Amino acid sequence: MAREIVQADIPVVKALMLKVLGTDEYADLSRMGGLTNHTYKVTLKNGEEYVVRIPGEGTEEVIVRRDELISTKLACDLGVDAEMLYFGEDGSKVTRYIKNAVTMSADLLKDSEKISQIAEIFKKMHNCGIDTEVPFEVFEMAASYEKVIEDNNVPMFDDYAEIKAEVMRIKAEVDSLIDIKKVPCHNDALCENWVLGDGRMYLIDWEYAGMNDGMWDIADVSIEAGFDEEYDDMLLRAYLGREPDVIHKKHFLASKIYVDYLWTLWAKMRVPYDGQPMEDWATERYTRLKGFIEDYKNIK
Repeated sequence: MAREIVQADIPVVKALMLKVLGTDEYADLSRMGGLTNHTYKVTLKNGEEYVVRIPGEGTEEVIVRRDELISTKLACDLGVDAEMLYFGEDGSKVTRYIKNAVTMSADLLKDSEKISQIAEIFKKMHNCGIDTEVPFEVFEMAASYEKVIEDNNVPMFDDYAEIKAEVMRIKAEVDSLIDIKKVPCHNDALCENWVLGDGRMYLIDWEYAGMNDGMWDIADVSIEAGFDEEYDDMLLRAYLGREPDVIHKKHFLASKIYVDYLWTLWAKMRVPYDGQPMEDWATERYTRLKGFIEDYKNIK
């Protein structure tokens, strides 16, 4: 979804263009979507198209750009992301625009062929055998977000302590059932981070990528695309290569719980920067998290 161009960004975009592309003249400039960064599609006078990203305010508190670069490079090497031309220490980035790009939505992802492509991309990443040495420790991150929330005096949900205890109880049970392996994960597979172009799917924006349980990525896609039980089963079968059993389903649903738990805290942490929209988003995720906890209790 296009957004209004921030006039103060234009000199920054032009400086990055000159540094990376050898010109600061463009035929068209449009702002692309995104929650925290300012991202622009740049079309040169010769018709070539690029994407320029300017890091958002406050992102330096929660994103290690050197780690993002490692994961982005791996994704590019595996052919999962678009060609990267530049990555600055501050997180500024220039990539080649994906031709005929269609940014995915929840409705567009409810399709068996796209679900199959998603599963294949995740299998390629999760089974590549590479340790990026970039951590994505969900519960350590949650604790750090809690500290930022407390330091900024952001009000927390009244029943948060009770819900957190339930999340930790479920985690203890799942950890006792499954020997979880850490693999390279995207960790933020929003619908908007899936792009269809030239007949295949790409996964972009690796800010939160790191070594994690691969089931997190599968659960995250399900949440973001609003999958029901039928689509969940389709996704799990494509990813596992078999019919999911009860333990798989517990693992999957627990991962949904962890996803909404962490991003609830992330959204709360962003409230001082982004205001009411982040408060609303935190409430939405927190409400769904409590629903997932009840669903977990009913797995037979």
